[in-house]
Amino acid sequence: MMPRVIEIDAAKEMRALGCDETGIKLMAPKAVLRVIKLRGLRPAAANIIKQEMLSFGGDAATAYGTVNFSVKATDLLIFGTIKQFRLLIEKLKMHQFGLPEISRAIDSTLRNYASTPRPMRIGPRTLDFGLRTHVMGVLNITPDSFYDGGKFFDPRKALSRAEKMVEEGADIIDVGGESTRPGAKPVPVKEEIERVVPVIKTLSKNRKVAISIDTRKAAVAQAALEAGAHMVNDVSGLRYDKKMAKLIGRYKVPVCVMHMRGNPRSMQKNPSYFDLMGEVIEELEESLAIAKNAGILHEKIMVDPGIGFGKSVENNLEILRRLRELKVLGRPILVGPSRKSTIGKVLDLPVEERLEGTAAAVAVSVMNGADLVRVHDVREMGRVVRMADAIARTSTGSVQGRK
Repeated sequence: MMPRVIEIDAAKEMRALGCDETGIKLMAPKAVLRVIKLRGLRPAAANIIKQEMLSFGGDAATAYGTVNFSVKATDLLIFGTIKQFRLLIEKLKMHQFGLPEISRAIDSTLRNYASTPRPMRIGPRTLDFGLRTHVMGVLNITPDSFYDGGKFFDPRKALSRAEKMVEEGADIIDVGGESTRPGAKPVPVKEEIERVVPVIKTLSKNRKVAISIDTRKAAVAQAALEAGAHMVNDVSGLRYDKKMAKLIGRYKVPVCVMHMRGNPRSMQKNPSYFDLMGEVIEELEESLAIAKNAGILHEKIMVDPGIGFGKSVENNLEILRRLRELKVLGRPILVGPSRKSTIGKVLDLPVEERLEGTAAAVAVSVMNGADLVRVHDVREMGRVVRMADAIARTSTGSVQGRK
């Protein structure tokens, strides 16, 4: 008989075998393998971690020269089961060289990775991230957005489009008055406000939908929130306008912080990364710190890796493949691949023919851990999301990363 490789929850398989629940609790953590990367450790700390992990049956990889201290610092890859990591976490608490702090960081990382963010209230909607992937509909009230620029510049057309997206199942309508496509020019604050506020005021009368304001500017965000918006979507990750974070903290509304290198006019000029996911996560951590220092509750923040914002085609594809790594931040993950240039370059298609490519990117995003997807085609992508959820969202055991 051919042995099998099991790629579903180990606890579920053990229950199917008829194992005792006490035995499942003890054995399941041994079946879950994790690889954790730490950056810039001193050799002394790295060597201790490696030796401790080896003693528990795991392993760790360091830069050549770490063992004889011929390097000043090293990145570290630690390989082990949840059980082995739990033993390591406890042992590191007894050491020096900053290892107790590293112990807490590893513990937090494992817990975040294995957990589901708590439900988030956004205006009239409560998003329960553990049950399904949510859909954010794009409403650009601009003449120059890369896909729908000019289509909904008239407020009446914008409202009609928003109502249509609500009918099609959008959980959130993301209203933007400034294009952030590559090469886009900034829009004056007054003009941006004049574009979005009338639409938001009318749309806010619909008590079934949450409204997001897509802006980098605190003055625009304030005008939109006063008009009835329920959250802020800041593509700069709270970095562009120093007043933005405090404004959001004062209004006590949710915010999505996105990763972007540079600004829309320059972000696509030869973007480069040494460690793509590591750098994206670290820079999103900086945005989370800005939010925390401004009084924004951690529970009110989403993160977005910024597909197409300061990334090459290869970078964007790698982010979609490795999206789940963002779970270490412990926040809901929003992804916006809709009709973007990466799809056009892979398929050699113009923007109006990228529906199927978008569907593939959305499905992969859901399978790899997205909690929300930001899309232009709400009806079609809503169907893709429901199908992908049916495949991806199975019940998981309680042992992964938990004590």
